[in-house]
Amino acid sequence: MATPDFIRDLRASAGHQLLWLPGVTAVVFDDEGRVLLGRRSDNGRWSLIGGIPDPGEQPAACAVREVEEETAVRCVVERLVLVQALTPVTYDNGDVCQFMDVTFRCRAVGGEARVNDDESLEVGWFAVDALPDLKEFGQTRVKQALSDAPTWFEPTGSF
Repeated sequence: MATPDFIRDLRASAGHQLLWLPGVTAVVFDDEGRVLLGRRSDNGRWSLIGGIPDPGEQPAACAVREVEEETAVRCVVERLVLVQALTPVTYDNGDVCQFMDVTFRCRAVGGEARVNDDESLEVGWFAVDALPDLKEFGQTRVKQALSDAPTWFEPTGSF
């Protein structure tokens, strides 16, 4: 996956140590109720579309940008679905990141789904009852985006 320039700059001084980063995920539906997925070029797995906001970029704007950059689909954000601190991940090169994921439900408004950059091997629309093998991360977000439940977040346990 493409590493944004600002993260490369941070890594020049931070080395491989943990970076706490924002991330966005877009659960995009078309008029038929299908969800947009991309098969990632880094691991070959199907996943939702997402990425890292540029410095100063609003999360919803990032979701719209990432969807168009990766799939050529234009979308609008409908609502906030989920906010979650993810567990740290260590990449093959030793870099460690932990993401604060902000997931949005989006609606496609134009464009034809296609591989539009080097981050995906395939892109496609899938019926929600016929999704390819998705990790729990994607399954949870699709389920939450389909519900009328309020935005999900990890409860604090204190009242």
